This record gives sequence, structure tokens and C-alpha cells, in this order.
Amino acid sequence: MTQTLPKLVNFEEFVEWLPENSAVRYELHNRNIIEIVQPVGEHQEVTGFLTIEIAVQIKRLGLPYGIPNQVIVRPPEKDSGYFPDLLVLNRANLVNEPLWQKESILSLGASIPLAIEVVSTNWRDDYYLKYADYEEMGIPEYWIVDYAALGGRNFIGNPKQPTISVCNLVDGEYQISKFRECDRIVSQTFPDLSLTANQIFQAGLV
Repeated sequence: MTQTLPKLVNFEEFVEWLPENSAVRYELHNRNIIEIVQPVGEHQEVTGFLTIEIAVQIKRLGLPYGIPNQVIVRPPEKDSGYFPDLLVLNRANLVNEPLWQKESILSLGASIPLAIEVVSTNWRDDYYLKYADYEEMGIPEYWIVDYAALGGRNFIGNPKQPTISVCNLVDGEYQISKFRECDRIVSQTFPDLSLTANQIFQAGLV
């Protein structure tokens, strides 16, 4: 569950306010500072598993990509700032990111081939807020990994079941493909990635 801190701030004030080396994570949602509860172990395992698998693909293909630890994603001209659970960085586009060198801030979709959010109790942020902002930014591919089936039934079915929603940008809008159980994930960024939904969901159980 997220907790909203009372003070409204703009993006620049948020970046200046962010505490260094804090055990607590914060995001800025439409001028509201949001305290993000520490992810549970299974959430961390899923994120770690995907980070390793995608890093292998980056190295194998010799792409100019990286997976940074903490990057602020700012939708242009909005007082919002997000820390995706996993972000693939296109180093070739960093020359166009004026705030990258000093503050690790990205605001261009061309700098982010893939963003992944692993769903927690604040699932509406991933399915609504970030979905809309990542789409507007032009991030080509966005995954919503709902391993605990927390999202609404219109997103993950009725009855609810663990689902990975892969959103690919087509003509400026996300087209969503949903993967469950033994479905092989289809990624436009990493077409040779050979993972099923269950392999990802069970990462914390192996």
C-alpha cells in the first residue's frame, strides 16, 4: 500500500527533496510525493530474475543497452517522476537527455526500449497512471508483471490469475498482449527471449 505525503511539489522540488541513501523509495505522482512500500521477497526475486535474463540478451546481441540501478523517468512537462522496477537504457540516445549526466533523469521514450513494472498493492499506478504516461512518452515496450494476480479483473481475468501484460507501441498507442501459465513471452525488444509466464512467476520459488 502507498502513502501520500501531504506536501504538493513540482518535479524540480521533488528531485531536490529526494533523500540520499534512504531505505524508503519515493515517486512523484502528479505533484504528490508517494512513499513506496519496500517490495516483498517474491517481488524482488521476479525483478532480479528478469534483470539477469534480459542482461544476457543485451550482451549476446551486443546492443548499446544497459540496466541502470535507479533512474527517474519523467514524463515531459509533467510533475511526475517514476522509478521503474526494471528499465532498459539505450545509451545511444543519452546525448539527447539533458538531465542524465547530473541527475540520472530520462524523459525521452527513445532512451527506454523497455520498462517493466512488477505489480504490488498499488496496482492501479501500473495499469492506469504509468501505462498512460509511458505510452505518451513513446516508450516502445512496457511490461506489467502481475505475479500475485493483484490487478483488476478487467486486466487479468475473472477469476483473477497471474498475468504478464506486454504493451507494444503501435502508431502512438499501446497494443496489449497477455501471457499466462505456459505462454511464451513475445517481446519486440528481445525477440529471442525464451521465457514462459510461469518461469517468471516461479522465479521466487526456485
